[in-house]
Amino acid sequence: MENIILTVHLIIALCLIGIVLIQRSEGGGLGIGGGGGGAMTGRPGVTALGKLTWVFGIAFVITSITLTVLAAQNAGGGIDLDAIELAPAGTDAPLPGDALLPPTTGDAPLTPPRIDE
Repeated sequence: MENIILTVHLIIALCLIGIVLIQRSEGGGLGIGGGGGGAMTGRPGVTALGKLTWVFGIAFVITSITLTVLAAQNAGGGIDLDAIELAPAGTDAPLPGDALLPPTTGDAPLTPPRIDE
């Protein structure tokens, strides 16, 4: 189910990008200027590409919200701290995050020695 919605979401995103790129630039930022679509309003008339942009935009938002809800449901409840087993104090057993640290070799310094030229 999630894969189907994700595929539809990607197709809608590509269509939205394509529709926006093929539209003619009016040159007026935020609706300022532009063509004379209306008699007295100064707003350009709504074209088929404009309507299609709205449709793809609304579909993109709906699929985004749907994917977010599905991801939240699949995430479970978070981290179960009771399942983590810690080594007793005083033992040299590796801790859960030790695999992420670089290996240390005995008394070697943590930083390489400085070589003066």
